[in-house]
Amino acid sequence: MKKSKKLLKSKTKSTNVFVWNYLEDYKKNKKKILSITDKVFSSGNLILSKEVLSFEKNFSTFTNNKFGIGVNSGTDALQIALMSIGVKKNDEVITVSNTAVPTVSAIISCNAKPVFVDVNEEDFLINTALIEKKITKKTKAIIPVNLYGQSANYKHIKKITKKYNIKIIEDCAQSAGAFYNANPSGSLGDMAAFSFYPTKNLGAYGDGGMIVTKNKNLSLSCKKLRKYGMSKNYYSEIHGINSRLDEIQAAILNFRLTKLNSNIIKRRKIAKIYNDNLKTDSLTLPVENSGNYHSYYVYVVRHPNRKKIMNYLMDNGIFCNISYPFPIHSMRGYKYLNVKNDDLKNTNKLSKEIFSLPMYPELSNVKLEKVINILNKF
Repeated sequence: MKKSKKLLKSKTKSTNVFVWNYLEDYKKNKKKILSITDKVFSSGNLILSKEVLSFEKNFSTFTNNKFGIGVNSGTDALQIALMSIGVKKNDEVITVSNTAVPTVSAIISCNAKPVFVDVNEEDFLINTALIEKKITKKTKAIIPVNLYGQSANYKHIKKITKKYNIKIIEDCAQSAGAFYNANPSGSLGDMAAFSFYPTKNLGAYGDGGMIVTKNKNLSLSCKKLRKYGMSKNYYSEIHGINSRLDEIQAAILNFRLTKLNSNIIKRRKIAKIYNDNLKTDSLTLPVENSGNYHSYYVYVVRHPNRKKIMNYLMDNGIFCNISYPFPIHSMRGYKYLNVKNDDLKNTNKLSKEIFSLPMYPELSNVKLEKVINILNKF
């Protein structure tokens, strides 16, 4: 970082820095991506064929599971996982409110009720000490959200779910490639749901998702549910939906999976540079919990005057993002849940302070130095 001032003066004055950009990765791998798509188009198979089977096998192995079920999105992965364990009307599913809408929409699509637990202020993850207070006779499952690339406290969560005989469905939309006590994210519950939305650590060039599990019966149920409840064509054994990962995305994801570990190493290096060089006292940096291997899907910081600092960054060509500015319970579409704000004090507080700094593997030192130097001047 000693050369950062020189670099800024000579090269970065007019360089815009975005929170995420896939074009740099695409430019680097364009020939490979185009050859992959041509191979799939020339095969004559576009849905649930060899590429999907191959990716399901490779990704389930990567996450230390026996079975993978490729689906259309991370949202569908959650919904199908819930359907496979029989979640239905009047059932309750425990989760958090500081998450993307899909976590909750999947529960509601099963006609079940989301029950929110507050989060820890330091790591943004579900406060496991508050879970038992929310368990009732209607509680069927818990969806811990591995937010921003770090896993929840599964040691404590497993003790609770074992005691009350409820299922764990990991929301791993943001934690592909992360580890918890040396166990891959996605291997810690009964099932796990992944998203391959383009921004993710393992991103497709469109939508995509996967359910992984060690349980054969659950995997067979999920395979039926993703295709109208069919195990053979034109005959539904149970009510299902249409949610299939296509061959193009599976082939691209198979290629990108080979680069996931090295890309996370790059993300962790960027995070370390931020940690070591950001000197703004009012800016709270993210923490990596003991036993966790953070994959840094996003690098989320906190500031008491978020609007002012984000405007300052934007004026200097640095474009950040907020994940997420509105807790689910505060949205008009979910007001009917009648959640008490007093139950979610940390969730409400954090939503007004958090924002994400630029973070992606191809982020250059020049751009990184610009972000750090501009922030340190604030």
